Amino acid sequence: MPEGTVTAAGLGAAAVPADTEPEKAGVPGGPVPSGACSYTRRDVAFQGERSGRAPLTWGQRAIWHAIRRTAPNDHYFNIGRVLPLADRGRPVTVPEALRALAHLMERHESLRTRLLLPQDGEPAQSLTDAGTLTVTITRAAGLPEAAAEADALLGRLSSTRFDYPAEWPVRAALVTAGDRVTHAVLVLCHLAADGHAAEILVRDLRLLVRRGSAGRPPATTPLDLARDQHAAAGRRRGAAALAHWDAGYRAAPPTMFPDPRAEPRTPRFWTGRLVSPALARAVGTVAAAHRVSGSTVLLTASAALVAAGEGHRTAAVLPIVGNRTAGALRDLVSTLSQDGLFILDLAETAGLAESPGAREPSGPAEPPGPREPSGPAETAGLAGTFTGLLPAAYRAALRAYRAAVYDPVEWDALGERLSAEYGTDVHPYCCFNDMRLVERALPGGPSAAAGELAEARRRTTFGFPATQDRVACRYCLHVTEEGDALAVSLTADTAYLPPEAIRAHLYAMEELIVASAAGAPPPLTELRTLLETAGGGRP
Repeated sequence: MPEGTVTAAGLGAAAVPADTEPEKAGVPGGPVPSGACSYTRRDVAFQGERSGRAPLTWGQRAIWHAIRRTAPNDHYFNIGRVLPLADRGRPVTVPEALRALAHLMERHESLRTRLLLPQDGEPAQSLTDAGTLTVTITRAAGLPEAAAEADALLGRLSSTRFDYPAEWPVRAALVTAGDRVTHAVLVLCHLAADGHAAEILVRDLRLLVRRGSAGRPPATTPLDLARDQHAAAGRRRGAAALAHWDAGYRAAPPTMFPDPRAEPRTPRFWTGRLVSPALARAVGTVAAAHRVSGSTVLLTASAALVAAGEGHRTAAVLPIVGNRTAGALRDLVSTLSQDGLFILDLAETAGLAESPGAREPSGPAEPPGPREPSGPAETAGLAGTFTGLLPAAYRAALRAYRAAVYDPVEWDALGERLSAEYGTDVHPYCCFNDMRLVERALPGGPSAAAGELAEARRRTTFGFPATQDRVACRYCLHVTEEGDALAVSLTADTAYLPPEAIRAHLYAMEELIVASAAGAPPPLTELRTLLETAGGGRP
């Protein structure tokens, strides 16, 4: 996964205080949950079809670079999932659940793949055919307590970094009540899986428990993908993608957050989280009216607010791209996500297509020439409203998605060349991660009315659930769902965005999109004022 991002489990793990870190119990089992009522450990043997070695895939290289920049706080990237097993169907026994976990290890090669770190040369991946997985089994007092115990296990198993060369990239645990398994817990190393892959594993584990089979195996493997990417044809595709990055970097400021504005807090990185039913309804309304995706609405709002707050006319944002459009990759358990580069010139695009449905055919971007860093004066002449940005933002997002598969080593080299050319660090340090696997369809009927949205905003909640000492970014926005609400989390460097600015950005995003859904999209010239006033008098 691209640098600077965080998973849903990572957000939860980040909130675990350092003094609750589990005691290490050796590898490959990983940490044992401290404070559990009663636990045992069982070794489960598995036998896969092959072993082998290959270079890291480009997705693995990207997350490995991020892990190194974030260490020793790289447990931030761990991905956790809980699978309830007592909510439906017949009771599941411990032997059945252990057998299903063994089949899961055999089915997905990434779970049997560890990192090779040679003293000289690039890191690589090593696939093992056979071994044992150590599974922690925790006994809960009863069914009501089992869910809480599973959540506690998830937090504890997520709260320590993986031993990448020695430990299997999955930690597994079972919660039991009486003689039945109530929950299975998986914590995944990000070198082995991204968020989509985690959902594939949950699906397959459920099928293996209930039916004994998860169907046909995946169409390809991480080793095969790595060999394809490092071949001549793969490198040509990667070079074409980086040409988009070169042009995009030259069209934007060197970074979106050039100057610190406050003394950093301790810990330095804070996560603010806004949960809003109104935002969910408003995003769907705006997306339907302008024939774009809800993710494009949120990405555009994030970009416009960052540009306005920092005084840029051009926004550069790194959306996390899943890279699963090819059929062979849709069911692959690996980390395929990489950064895309989304470039939006607010001055050139605002007001060009204010009418709903004015979508133009997308096409390749014309490489612009070098552009000097923008400044506060550039925002003064902006015309148009937020929704006027959406048609151009849609096309810019497509260009970003198409250019999100590349070799991170070459990507680093591009950044170094441009930084030397500009005489300053060239990197947006601004990322966007829509972690929803699918967008829910907007309910039929009329669009959201202003009164309905105002009432829904009464249910908005906000808090600071987590802090981190080190994150390789300055602005990391994450979108998930929570019931009928959107949950938007912003992890930021408090030297550039103090806690009050984090809160303001999230409330401003809600207000910007809700006002647009109600038929009154704010003018771009008012976005900076919105950042100063949003959330006033609210929790």
